[in-house]
Amino acid sequence: MRVEQIQAFLAVVETQSFQQAALACGLTQSTISRQVQALEQALGYPLVHRTGGISLTQAGQAFLPHAQRICQEWQSAQTAVRSRMGGQQTELCIAAIHSVCAHLLPQVLQQFRYDFPQIQLRVTALGSDRALKVLRDGLVDIALVMDNPLLTRSGALTVQPLYREPIHVVMAHNHPLAGRPAVDWADLATYPQAVFKDGYGMRNLLVNHMSRLGLNLDAALELNTLDAFRGVVRQGYLIALLPALALEEMATDATLCICPTTAPLLERQVVLVSSSDRQQIPPIAHFLHLAGCLTPSLVGRDSLAWAGP
Repeated sequence: MRVEQIQAFLAVVETQSFQQAALACGLTQSTISRQVQALEQALGYPLVHRTGGISLTQAGQAFLPHAQRICQEWQSAQTAVRSRMGGQQTELCIAAIHSVCAHLLPQVLQQFRYDFPQIQLRVTALGSDRALKVLRDGLVDIALVMDNPLLTRSGALTVQPLYREPIHVVMAHNHPLAGRPAVDWADLATYPQAVFKDGYGMRNLLVNHMSRLGLNLDAALELNTLDAFRGVVRQGYLIALLPALALEEMATDATLCICPTTAPLLERQVVLVSSSDRQQIPPIAHFLHLAGCLTPSLVGRDSLAWAGP
């Protein structure tokens, strides 16, 4: 059973004529007849009397209201798809890692709102793994995350590299490691660390890097906000390894000290993730263009600035 067969049946009912139904549908009369016959075969009963004028059989009378509802739903579905793909949407949902939410997205969000004032923006700060999951589940349209090829390299997703940034050490200003030009990884392994919770790409990146160096990570405390890292590190007991963008505000805090590490240097790649079908929708395509201009560059020792359009 196909929609065009049901449409042919309704046209015959409305015009009371196979010939007039063909004219109304822009088809030949033989085509209309074949479509109605195919519909009758699918249902197993004749739908119209073909002698003495067009009239509905008992099966046709039973089927008529269902046929009307099916066609109405089909028209509604077509309208919804055209509206969605034409950019007629009421909201745009984004998931991003915390540092991007805090330091890079605000300017993009402001420009997008200026360009599309009718669209409500919904932004959620999440760890990379969680952000990619809600993207794959269809709960958000775009994710700005730390790259993880195991999660981002799938046929359904499109990945655009944005920038790379180094990982630095942050500690209290009076910590034994403070003030060094660069902190050795072996020394870092001797101190307890505040780390991101599972589900955050930074946690896995750090664990894997230290493992390759034959070192163990002493994860003494798990956190999930940058303010929490600042608060616990300031106490002097714990250190933390964080990306440079996340340290932008901490760099001006006199109670903290930020130092680079010795080689091998650790960096993270931040990417913009969506899907090819979403990229066809004008508002999403525009947001992707704006976000694609996020190119932080080092300013001074530890801070980053946005170099957008």
